[in-house]
Amino acid sequence: MNIIIFLLCLMACSAQQNEPAWKLVWSDEFNYNGLPDTSKWGNEVGFVRNNELQYYTKQRIENARVVNGNLLIIGKKESYNNANYTSASLVTDGKKSWTYGKVDARIKLPKGQGMWPAFWMLGQNIHTVGWPECGEIDIMEHINNEDLLHGTLHWFNEKHVSSERTTPCDVTKYHDYSIEWDNESVSLFLDGNKYWEVNIKDGINSTEEFHKPYYIILNLAIGGDWPKNPDVTTAFPDTMYVDYVRVYQKVAE
Repeated sequence: MNIIIFLLCLMACSAQQNEPAWKLVWSDEFNYNGLPDTSKWGNEVGFVRNNELQYYTKQRIENARVVNGNLLIIGKKESYNNANYTSASLVTDGKKSWTYGKVDARIKLPKGQGMWPAFWMLGQNIHTVGWPECGEIDIMEHINNEDLLHGTLHWFNEKHVSSERTTPCDVTKYHDYSIEWDNESVSLFLDGNKYWEVNIKDGINSTEEFHKPYYIILNLAIGGDWPKNPDVTTAFPDTMYVDYVRVYQKVAE
């Protein structure tokens, strides 16, 4: 019996050694000060989606800046371009996108009625096929005062469909939010612990969208269809802190 157990352990160790290793292929460690690095990040501008209330500004240090090793995305209550709120949405759209990999960020979030921070991805082909045909991977979304993390995949299967899972999380503390994504599945993690997995093997259930390049989005939305409006209890300004964003891909050793 002991010999059999030893052989099984040896086989398992050998299999693990033969698995491709994660290699860091892109990151922003935010080890600088000032506006976000324009070689890595662009900006969505204006009123973009979901009937949200904020105006997303471009390269405005009041809404997005790097200080003390963190990217700060700041939601403010102010009059600006016919809006009562401003914020920022940073994207790698048109700069860098990836098919498969591990996408990871360490983030601390604001809480409050109407607040909607997110770390997510969209199919790079959104500009030609539209949404939801492009697909969407929500690595982390949080709304209002919940102690819950939302992870969601959106795609097109004759109509918009989605699959969501929540897990408990005190978002006011720093956490690692990540996905591991390959040609068989998209798995979502909180602090290295997998809490959900979606099967995309062979494009099952019309999941072909998840076998194409995706870009990253970091944003702090205010109001909108899901969280609804801020109220008198909502503190402004409030800030989403991002310690780093890292992308890994598997490389055979």
